[in-house]
Amino acid sequence: MKDALRLLALMRPQAGWMALAVLLSALATLAHVALMATSGWFITAMALAGAAGASMNYFTPAAYIRAFALVRTVGRYAERLVGHEATLKFVANLRPWFFVRLTPLAPAALEDQRSGDLLTHLKGDIDRLEFAFLRILSPALAAVLVLAAGLFVVAAYDGAMALVLLGTALLGGLGLPLLVHRLGAAASRRVTARSADLNVLLVDHLDGRAELDIYDPGRRHRAALDAASDGLIADESRLAGIAGFAGAGVGLAAQTTLLLVLAIGAPRVLDGSLPGADLPMLALLVLALFDAVAPLPLAFQTLPGTLASARRIFALVDRPAPVPDPAAPKPVPAEGALVFAHAGFTYPGAAAPAVEHVDLTLAPGRRIAIIGPSGSGKSSLIALALRFRAAEPGALAYGGAPVEAYEADALRQRMSVLAQQDHLFSATIRENLLIAAPQASPAEIEAACARAGILSFIKAQPDGLETFIGAHGAKISGGEARRLGLARTLLKEAPMVLLDEPTEGLDADTERRVLDAVLEATRARALLLVTHRMVRLEAMDEIILMEAGRIVARGPPAEMMRHVAVVEPEADRLGGESA
Repeated sequence: MKDALRLLALMRPQAGWMALAVLLSALATLAHVALMATSGWFITAMALAGAAGASMNYFTPAAYIRAFALVRTVGRYAERLVGHEATLKFVANLRPWFFVRLTPLAPAALEDQRSGDLLTHLKGDIDRLEFAFLRILSPALAAVLVLAAGLFVVAAYDGAMALVLLGTALLGGLGLPLLVHRLGAAASRRVTARSADLNVLLVDHLDGRAELDIYDPGRRHRAALDAASDGLIADESRLAGIAGFAGAGVGLAAQTTLLLVLAIGAPRVLDGSLPGADLPMLALLVLALFDAVAPLPLAFQTLPGTLASARRIFALVDRPAPVPDPAAPKPVPAEGALVFAHAGFTYPGAAAPAVEHVDLTLAPGRRIAIIGPSGSGKSSLIALALRFRAAEPGALAYGGAPVEAYEADALRQRMSVLAQQDHLFSATIRENLLIAAPQASPAEIEAACARAGILSFIKAQPDGLETFIGAHGAKISGGEARRLGLARTLLKEAPMVLLDEPTEGLDADTERRVLDAVLEATRARALLLVTHRMVRLEAMDEIILMEAGRIVARGPPAEMMRHVAVVEPEADRLGGESA
């Protein structure tokens, strides 16, 4: 119930559109009911008048019939138009609402979510919420309005007929939907969950297809994918069977009501208390009223899956932000020193701190290199700087104020970062670069690419900057992807540049040329270089060696280069990719 009320609250901005859609739906259905009833009365009255040799005015009922038919057609069209407009507005507002609440959670609070999970939330779950109005709320409200009006008319003619209609309408419009809900609730919820699981498996299968071909000769991952697909098909087949049963049940209730109305009305026609033309009118009226009842079983069947999607979305956005923004954030200075003061951090569930007692000052124009083996806490320092994590114990400050005083996104605008796993989008080279600086000119893009050592590769492509690189940069090599990420980082004019293994996958000569260009481009900016290689470290102002989350040695390059030897990974000793 709480999830349903929360979902209704999200619909509030479109309440006017939705109310209009419900009224138009009720109006169109009532016009259909009136059309059927008037047609039944008119045909019977004409037959009786002909049999009696009497004349009657057929212009007025014919005009009513035309009017009802016109209202029904226009009403249906308007209801579809307004209803879908309301739904599209609701879904269009829902995605930004979800994304805005998701952003503060990334990446720390979303580490348990794979890309397929988030894709399911953004696409499948939110798309399923459009059923909340079109399939559930609108049909239910319209049915109440139509049945209330129909019962009022029938009761004016005969109380027994009204009671019969009330009973069968409750049976077909409430009892049967509740039965359908009971029979299909578990399957409907499983469809939501299995759709999500199938999306995750598909994304993993497509992204890791090359690795699976090598390391999964038994096709276990494909078997899991097939099993998820088969389970989803089985549940959908069950729901389709239940929907067919429900449709037949509503049809049976409608036909039973018709027969009972005829049985109640026939004696009255014979004793003259009910005009002969009114009985077919009432019979067709109650039969047509079940057009409003027919969508209700599907609405109750859809409800569990829709609420399951809402529950999944709410559970995600309700996660506490790992680093909350202040209620009244201070403006972030255009420049300033980033200071780590005895900073530490332990990942949830970890036995030892990732970072412990780190003191570091990254000021404008200062260049600091952090070296050390994998797992020594180098990348965790960048996560602290970006406020993806909060230092505990210790603190971070920027521009003389604690970082907690600033809005996290505003603080990140002062940093240009190349992460260890930098993401490339399924788009062109130009579009990937412009993410960092949407207003960058062609000359600025070319200069950034030249510094990153990727310009010659781009010019060699037939489409140049319009070259499509595929998902995660699948159409280019690892070294080219790394340099493209570096170019994007250099394109952003930020006072601090944080580079995490910027030359991974490059051979020594290319690495030296790229680092020379980076050092030249960041001469006036603060530079933090995280690396495990000793190339061009003599150009740094300070070198810091980390092990097990602690700073174990630090000093100027001349001192550190004599006393520190960093063991490079096997791939680096064998040589990286050439330019």
